[in-house]
Amino acid sequence: MKKDELIDHALRATWQAVARMYNEEAGKVESTMATGFTLLSIDKEKGTPSTALGPKMGMEATSLSRILKNMEDKGLIQRKPNPNDGRSVLICLTDFGREKRDFSKKVVLQFNETVRNNISTEKLDHFFEVIHLINGLISEKKIYTNNDSKEK
Repeated sequence: MKKDELIDHALRATWQAVARMYNEEAGKVESTMATGFTLLSIDKEKGTPSTALGPKMGMEATSLSRILKNMEDKGLIQRKPNPNDGRSVLICLTDFGREKRDFSKKVVLQFNETVRNNISTEKLDHFFEVIHLINGLISEKKIYTNNDSKEK
């Protein structure tokens, strides 16, 4: 890493490259990375409550609603009443959705396997350690505190 390289830029550029790669693969089966991520986030046997899906994926409800509507139109999912909570809806995979989920899972596993085969365990351990530390700094609000942002 270069001394003047920005950490947030490296994270963003890498994630954009990964997203572009996933979208290219998903495009081969007329899908998107967002659809694949959603398919992988839904419990393939029992379905997932719609209210739990957004937080599980780290998405806002409005963005997720658009994705779910599109997936429903394509026959990947169906909405069913939640037997445990009459106010809630379960998002369930259709047979076609399970098929696309299996494809998405293979793509993700292949990416992980390729990275693990080309980067040492020690380096990956350090990578995950750093990622967890950065997430901790963010969640504990240690980067931008009220004291730092007060105008004088």
